[in-house]
Amino acid sequence: MSDLSAALDIVGARWALLIVEQLLEGPQRYGDLQRELGVPTNMLATRLRELEAAGVLRRLPLKHNTRAYALTERGEALRGAIDALGAWGAAGRDASTGSATQ
Repeated sequence: MSDLSAALDIVGARWALLIVEQLLEGPQRYGDLQRELGVPTNMLATRLRELEAAGVLRRLPLKHNTRAYALTERGEALRGAIDALGAWGAAGRDASTGSATQ
């Protein structure tokens, strides 16, 4: 298995990188993640469990049985990759609208 394949096993599933991107802004509650991303609640629960098991994020204890999540050091290390993918997506969008400069 290549290193890229191993990484995609963790963050390649739908919603995973969007969850990480959202948590790059700081810890967030489950409900806030769900509202902000529009991800179905069952899918969000699954992805959060997977990312937690992979050491990308951790659960934070809160009062009143609510949950919040924060990135671990391993999760924070994805910042550069997420920024690069965002720039790549923006460049592709600009090129398709004819506004990219050559």
